[in-house]
Amino acid sequence: MEIKILGPGCPKCKTLEKLTREVVEQNGIEATVTKVEDIVAIMNYGVMTTPALVIDEKVVLKGRVPSSEELRQIITR
Repeated sequence: MEIKILGPGCPKCKTLEKLTREVVEQNGIEATVTKVEDIVAIMNYGVMTTPALVIDEKVVLKGRVPSSEELRQIITR
């Protein structure tokens, strides 16, 4: 599984990145987590509000930071 956090580096973007890495680690999820900060790359996903979460090239969340439980459910679908 490939997980990307899209965001230019704002506090919410950093929080989503940290939370995502924690959820992946705590639940033993096989995933590569990367941060995308390039605005053009973010716009290529059709995202206008950050932070956004992309799993296997599909945008699954944008514009907010979910709870850790909601994030776990999103990742393990």
